[in-house]
This record gives sequence, C-alpha cells and structure tokens, in this order.
Amino acid sequence: MVHQYISRADRAVKTEELFGDRLVGLIYNDAREKAPALFKALTSARMSSMLGFVNYDMLIKQRLSGGRNMIEALNIDLDECLEPDSLDSPRKIFERKIRYWKTRPMPENCTSITSPADAKMLAGSLSKNSMLFIKEKFFKPDELLGEDRSEWIEAFENGAYAIFRLTPDKYHYNHTPVAGVVKDIYELDGAYHSCNPTAATVAATPISKNKRVVTIIDTDVDGGTRIGFVAMVEVAALMIGGIEQCYSEIAYLNPRQVAVGMFLKKGRPKSLFKPGSSTVVLLFEKNRIRFSPDIVENMNRTDVKSRFSEGFGRPLVETDVPVRSEIATKLFNGRSHQKKIQK
Repeated sequence: MVHQYISRADRAVKTEELFGDRLVGLIYNDAREKAPALFKALTSARMSSMLGFVNYDMLIKQRLSGGRNMIEALNIDLDECLEPDSLDSPRKIFERKIRYWKTRPMPENCTSITSPADAKMLAGSLSKNSMLFIKEKFFKPDELLGEDRSEWIEAFENGAYAIFRLTPDKYHYNHTPVAGVVKDIYELDGAYHSCNPTAATVAATPISKNKRVVTIIDTDVDGGTRIGFVAMVEVAALMIGGIEQCYSEIAYLNPRQVAVGMFLKKGRPKSLFKPGSSTVVLLFEKNRIRFSPDIVENMNRTDVKSRFSEGFGRPLVETDVPVRSEIATKLFNGRSHQKKIQK
C-alpha cells in the first residue's frame, strides 16, 4: 500500500519509501494475530537492540564505500553536515550533526512553537469537541505520561498535541520546541513498536506503550515562550538503541544531561535518538496554541494516499517539516491553570 505525505517547502505530494515495510507488515499482521508471544518478543528491548546492531553495525558496516552508498541512497546533503568526511559508516551517518544555525533557520517571533525534529508531522486535539480530535489510536494521554503522573495528566486534559515521525534518513537530534524551565523529567519503560504507519493503524496506541522520556517544560517564566506547560515526549521505536539527553546551548558544545530546574532555550539540541526510526510527541495545555494553518489544511487533503487516512477512516495526511520551523503560535487569550500544580 502506498504512503504519501506533503513537503512543506513546496507543497508537493511525495511518496515515501518505507524502510523495512515488508518486515513490519509481517510483524503487525501475521505475527501479532497468529503468534502473540512472537510479536511480544519482536517488539522487545532485546530484539530491538539486536536488530539495530545487525542493521547499523554488522550487515552494512562497510567503511568508506558503504558510507558513500548510504549517503547517496538517503539523499543526504553533505553541505549541511559538520565533519562530512567522517561519515564513513551507517551509524555515523545516522548520528550526524548539522550546521542547524545556518541550514535550519528559526523564526524570530518569540511566541512561535517550533518543530523538535526533521520529521513528518500530524496535529491533533485531546478534546472531543474539536475538529482536530482523533479517537485514541496513536496514544492514550494517561498511558503516554504515566498513569501515576496525575498532575500532568490533568494539566494537558482537553489540550492539543503534535506527533513527529522520524525516519532513518532524517537528522536524528531533537531540538527544544519552546523556551522554559524543566519542571520534571522521567523515563518510562516499554516496548519498541515500529513507527511505520502500519503499526499505528493496526496496533492499539503503540506510541504510549513504547519506552520513552517525558520532559515537562514550564514556559510561563522569564524568557519563556509563555504558553503554559509543554510536554516533550521522546519515544523509542524498533531498532532504536537509546535516547541520549545532550542539551547544548551553543551548537553541540558542552552537552549536558537535562535536569529539573534547567532553563532550556528554544531551538537547541536536546537529545539524540540512537539508530532506527522514532517519534516525538508534544502536548500543550488547552487553549494555549494554534497550529499553523498550512499543516491543518494538509492534514485534511483527500487527494493524498496516506495509510493514516486509510486506517482511521478520515483524511489524515502528514506534512514534512524541518526542525526549528514554526508549527504553531501562541494564543494570547489562553489561560493556564498550571499554578495549581506545585512540584
């Protein structure tokens, strides 16, 4: 089945070549239905790590020629990369650094919310009264945030969300989408479901069942974006070896572990996905932001062959967005109830 998305740069409809699509189909159709124990094993941490090692460290670990072949196959722009001559293995290509300060310009508007990654994006609402409401298929908020995190579940009740799907060809550093102070950060254990569209349309809420790191950012502070609390959820997926927290205020210099009390500037590198495909989810408080009109318009197009549209029974088309580009703006009449929460 074809899967298409829209390029934000030129609004062109693109057909995606899904990596490992046949394998994902076998896992999520045959194995899930006929062999539940095998399906559980295939989406486990051990199997994900093994598949990542085989794909990125063994089978295609050809030094210089292998790296060049992969760069050409994935259409990677070496001009935007730092130290392009060092990209001589699949793992190094996957974990590459770019001159984002030049190649991924960020809007000067301090009230903008920016994309945390080079990724294909969908926007949605947690409110059943919203036109952007999508029945819980990607995730359940309480599962996503952790069922014992009632303060954060309450904070984002009826709020908005955005899902960013990274594919193996993408730049895999995640950047801060807003400015603010880290109020909480914690890791939740889980499986390693694929972020292939088939997984989301076949399995129940796979994103909230995966291993993930949740960072809660308080933006209602001096120098902050002032849109209330924002949850940035970095989600591991099939063949992901880990999520490394490595916040750098300038370029990639002096990377630090993200910790409670740190002030994060917008658009800076925050973390790195170790090889594979992966997902970032942003959660926003109710009535605090408005998604960019072109992204919402693209989602509702009926002339694009999206697997999400097929699986959800309604138009649901992704937009390919660059990291640090504007994906939403602040609503100036929004109100926050965050001061009720003392943590």
